[in-house]
Amino acid sequence: MFAISLNLSKKQNNYYMLLPKVQNALNQQVQIEANASQKYLAMACWCDANALEGCARFFYRHSDEERMHMLKLVHYINDAGGTVSIPAVELPHSEYQNIRELFEIAYTHEQKVSAAIDNLIELCITEKDKQTANFLQWYLNEQHEEEALYRTLIDRIKLIGIQDRGLYFIDREVDEVNAKKAAAEAAAGK
Repeated sequence: MFAISLNLSKKQNNYYMLLPKVQNALNQQVQIEANASQKYLAMACWCDANALEGCARFFYRHSDEERMHMLKLVHYINDAGGTVSIPAVELPHSEYQNIRELFEIAYTHEQKVSAAIDNLIELCITEKDKQTANFLQWYLNEQHEEEALYRTLIDRIKLIGIQDRGLYFIDREVDEVNAKKAAAEAAAGK
């Protein structure tokens, strides 16, 4: 990995510049988002291989969404005069016992992402970087929505069950949730 090291201060020629600590933390978040995209891509492939087309569409979409989150961070770092470090991604886990385990792993991952965003905002507050803290509020809101979504889906999976026809109904339910979310985002211009 090659990155140019710059000595950046808060203001240089009256332009906002990232502090090195904040830049490093943002680059770590870039890696977290890149890994999340790959994780959800692997989950989508598992769903496809197990004839769960609705769940596959859900995770393909979430993989794209995580990549968009990564790119949003990349653009912010660049716009703030920082240096982006494009990370290598981790090899994602690709085998699951069942659909419930897969969604529980995804939910746990979203909780970890939320904690990372919280820590990043705390760093920005400590470093008095209000601009980046404000930028990160979008991620905080997004994580709240994601955690609620995964909790709801896990509750429905528990209610429906994963035996016999349960998988069919789970797949259909997840596909409907995914379609509603996509339609709402399209209407909002996302």
